[in-house]
Amino acid sequence: MLESVIDTTTNDIATSDPIASFKQAEKIAYENNKLHKRLCRQVGQAIGDFNMIEEGDKVMVCLSGGKDSYALLDILITLRERAPINFELIAVNLDQKQPNFPADILPAYLTKLGVPFHIENQDTYSIVKRVIPEGKTTCSLCSRLRRGILYRVADELGATKIALGHHRDDILETFFLNMFFGGKLKGMPAKLQSDDGKHIVIRPLAYVKEADSTRYAEIKKFPIIPCDLCGSQENLQRKQIKGLMRDWDKKFPGRVDSIFSALSTVVPSHLMDHDLFSFGDLTADGVASGLGDIAFDEEPCSTASSISSIITLREID
Repeated sequence: MLESVIDTTTNDIATSDPIASFKQAEKIAYENNKLHKRLCRQVGQAIGDFNMIEEGDKVMVCLSGGKDSYALLDILITLRERAPINFELIAVNLDQKQPNFPADILPAYLTKLGVPFHIENQDTYSIVKRVIPEGKTTCSLCSRLRRGILYRVADELGATKIALGHHRDDILETFFLNMFFGGKLKGMPAKLQSDDGKHIVIRPLAYVKEADSTRYAEIKKFPIIPCDLCGSQENLQRKQIKGLMRDWDKKFPGRVDSIFSALSTVVPSHLMDHDLFSFGDLTADGVASGLGDIAFDEEPCSTASSISSIITLREID
């Protein structure tokens, strides 16, 4: 596994200066090795934090043909070899009958990899194109159709977990989409119960940045299959959010990381959901609380910090 990560990096290095080329190859191999280890560590941590995979699980890895699902399967194969527990992997692809879809690519790739797989043939493409007017977003209907089919397939295969390839950026984008356009503080959980209540859906790439997933796909030379439905829509709200996050990351390094950390550090008493926190029952009982009236002033307030806060707020606006 690791050798294949390293070997794919040396072919394009110039050989005019053998010593320089060798050093460059070493450097690239070192960086790629670091990336592979980081992905394994992050996926392993997410699995541990949310108890995603247990002894005897049969994990159905949903393989779309995109970079993220390829990376997910690849890392899970590595972790299965190292894990102190036993679990199975089976790759499942939903062939939605998109025009010119290269149906031979995934079976050939998975056969070579030696991974058990199932290809489910369902013409959801025609349904989506018939129901959704031209120019309108297809994601919602396409997603519902896919979910229903994948739940059924999981039943048929006896899968105990359904693994999806959503990464950290997907989770953050969903959070902002719900907040900006849906009026809800709601994200994309790393682990949840399926709509039908029969399955557990997991997202082992929850801690993985999209940039790392993209780079890993380039290194491994995964046979990427583009999507002609959602992938062809340029004006999606999700793409607007993605651009916003990219700008933030460029102008204010660390901001996106901080927001992601906030998703797992929630203080219900400092929000406004009276179903989540019993504001009506709140009384002055004379007992000091760490969740009192401290909102953002965790450090002693000074003129300098106040001015800095004002500047930051103006930058956000």
